Amino acid sequence: MRSMSDDHTHVQEFFGARAADWDSRFPDDGPAYAAAVGRLGLRAGARVLDAGCGTGRALTPLREAVGPSGVVVGADLTPAMLAAAVRAGRDRAGRLMLADVTALPLRSASLDAVFAAGLIAHLPRPQENLRELARVVRPGGALALFHPIGRAALAARQGRRLTPEDLRAEPNLRPLLAGSGWRMTSYADEDARFLALAVREA
Repeated sequence: MRSMSDDHTHVQEFFGARAADWDSRFPDDGPAYAAAVGRLGLRAGARVLDAGCGTGRALTPLREAVGPSGVVVGADLTPAMLAAAVRAGRDRAGRLMLADVTALPLRSASLDAVFAAGLIAHLPRPQENLRELARVVRPGGALALFHPIGRAALAARQGRRLTPEDLRAEPNLRPLLAGSGWRMTSYADEDARFLALAVREA
């Protein structure tokens, strides 16, 4: 059985090796990120976390959504990804933080929303880890689980087949969220995007 530190090392090695050319590999994802952020319904002044922010592609649309009075934080486990975000100038849109999203250095109920792109597949203990995201969000706050392509397209890109055990399949994800303090409010799994939205239960 792998330990949590093994999981962290694996994630850091995987993304660290890919950080330098990550954005150039996926140059057309910007509009999909902006559209997904738009679905969060953020208001001016809101406080939002980009969990597993990578190179920070969501930070600019998140900043645009919450305005200058809002708070945008990007947290990632991989220093090379955060360095790439700085090189791209995205640290101007939000505060970058080297942090593990499974144990966030944030106060309980301190946020209005969490945006998480491509995160769920890398969570070592999904129910426990989604509960940690719920901890930092106020009741009624929002969660967006996003990927710029759908499950089938992603599996094809990675050379694997979809299985019924896939955490992002709606019959698996809905109860997973419910057991973690979230209520799923919408689910879309299309070629051009995956987006599950949920509300933090009281």
